[in-house]
Amino acid sequence: MDISSYMDFFVRLARETGDRKREFLELGRKAGRFPAASTSNGEISIWCSNDCLGMGQHPDVLDTMKRALDEYGGGSGGSRNTGGTNHFHVALEREPAELHGKEDAVLFTSGYSANEGSLSVLAGAVDDCQVFSDSANHASIIDGLRHSGARKHVFRHNDGRHLEELLAAADRDKPKFIALESVHSMRGDIAPLAEIAGLAKRYGAVTFLDEVHAVGMYGPGGAGIAARDGVHCEFTVVMGTLAKAFGMTGGYVTGPAVLMDAVRARARSFVFTTALPPAVAAGALAAVRHLRGSDEERRRPAENARLTHGLLRERDIPVLSDRSPIVPVLVGEDRMCKRMSALPLERHGAYVQAIDAPSVPAGEEILRIAPSAVHETEEIHRFVDALDGIWSELGAARRV
Repeated sequence: MDISSYMDFFVRLARETGDRKREFLELGRKAGRFPAASTSNGEISIWCSNDCLGMGQHPDVLDTMKRALDEYGGGSGGSRNTGGTNHFHVALEREPAELHGKEDAVLFTSGYSANEGSLSVLAGAVDDCQVFSDSANHASIIDGLRHSGARKHVFRHNDGRHLEELLAAADRDKPKFIALESVHSMRGDIAPLAEIAGLAKRYGAVTFLDEVHAVGMYGPGGAGIAARDGVHCEFTVVMGTLAKAFGMTGGYVTGPAVLMDAVRARARSFVFTTALPPAVAAGALAAVRHLRGSDEERRRPAENARLTHGLLRERDIPVLSDRSPIVPVLVGEDRMCKRMSALPLERHGAYVQAIDAPSVPAGEEILRIAPSAVHETEEIHRFVDALDGIWSELGAARRV
């Protein structure tokens, strides 16, 4: 096959599978004025950011980063194994370990690499391990479990009864490993953690809980849903991100020291990756410490989400779940969803991204709205009014 034939193959593949070129809005968030951002067509307001508490622009975070940048420079100098470990990396591992009440933690460059790398080790190093994975788990969990080589059983999303059926049917003498998310990244619903913790105890299963969309947002000090519900000690490993409520980038896993040592030694996405720049680690550490001592930032997005959910319900605009600050508005058709995203931006300067496959199943396309701590009440009313008008104009289905 020559180069031309190689290129033609991907053209045909795109036509056959419906793949389209992804386009992204180029923008610059305005420090100190978020959700405002600049684009080539002027200023807009962002309604789909994961920086839900505005910590990416918090003065304490920015000041800490500036000082670390002046002291340590831009990069980390290499992987953690080859001269790239800074004292901010060490402190940043200690902080989430304390937050989640675990012995130790391992810092990764992203939440994706934290899941993929740690799960490939934790589920794959033990012979004959049987994994039980939620059907709606994030791609990073799916990839980590696939790379582990462990035999996988998939239970229906947040369905404890189905999980128990699978556990009961499994070989009782083989090790068991349950992996799930507390707050789902797209649907915004919350897993029945107490029920699943009880099942894990009954069947002797190790548990891996992804709290990416919960850390910083829920529980004492922002420790997550499991801590809020008083069951955090029942989960063996708790994973979190620094890229959402904490407003930075990076991910981590926390758990027993012996498991974290194995992850440090074996996880390829840790061993073979350049470490986070010290200034980024310093900013993340400042954000985690701030939110461990402040509840004010958590209060606002909860209030704003309740308001947004209520206004959408009044207009019969369908929302998949109202249990978290993620507001997933169901459109259910790819082209309409993209149009539903484009018109608020064109007419009102309101940016909310359409979410399509593979992030969600085809036919379940959504607008993933994230009213943050820094959105004002009047802005939310205007945004929902604008969306309601566009919803009617495009003839989108209303909630029955």
